[in-house]
Amino acid sequence: MKVSIITIVYNNAACIESCIQSVLAQSYPNIEHIIIDGGSTDGTQKVIEPFIPQLGYYKSEKDKGLYNALNKGIQVATGDVIGILHSDDLFYESTTIEKVVQGFQQSNVDLLYAHGLYVERDAIDHIKRVYPGKPYQKKYLKYGWIPLHTTIYVKRDVFESYGLYDESYRIASDYEISLRWFFNDKIKKYFLDDFIVKMRLGGKSTTLKLQKKKSTEDLQIIQKYQLCGVLTLIFKISRKVKQYALPKIKGYAS
Repeated sequence: MKVSIITIVYNNAACIESCIQSVLAQSYPNIEHIIIDGGSTDGTQKVIEPFIPQLGYYKSEKDKGLYNALNKGIQVATGDVIGILHSDDLFYESTTIEKVVQGFQQSNVDLLYAHGLYVERDAIDHIKRVYPGKPYQKKYLKYGWIPLHTTIYVKRDVFESYGLYDESYRIASDYEISLRWFFNDKIKKYFLDDFIVKMRLGGKSTTLKLQKKKSTEDLQIIQKYQLCGVLTLIFKISRKVKQYALPKIKGYAS
């Protein structure tokens, strides 16, 4: 089974190398790492350049936003399974993709998801937020539950059958496509009870400045899927409070 990992990046010279090294450190051998750069001007391309021979695909050009960049990556992916590792992100451990592949092989599903962590940007061993997954039940969706998007891995034919990211959303299309998948009973799902990603705080949708825009788009998506409107949005936002408390409760923080 071949796994395509898509990384999109724009002006993130400080973190892109650690992202690439995290992929290269994986024990699973059949990985295609696709990097789509949005035409960075801060030296990101120079950081990537030495790794180009080890990448499955690399392109640097202006794009129309992060979901346009993700769609570009999906369209060139040749793996059986596709996952996302943003330029701020790291795999939880060197055996992460090996575990993901084992999960697909043992369960014969179309989609797999797991637990994720948010860590300090400059201290990746300091856990700030725990984003847990749990076995799927459709009723959870109306209470604002959805797995962390970067823990979701899907068969390539899921994109071929049910479409790419909706680029009309600027910051919440990952929520829309996740609901599209989780509402669909034809897509077989499997919960991997393991941590698979560390995300540095400070990504596009994690800054306070952009939370209002995200909530507006989230509500539009909630209404599209006929959930419980503002109530679902409130549940979705309130989940973050517990996620920030979990490191202290469970002793995750260093």
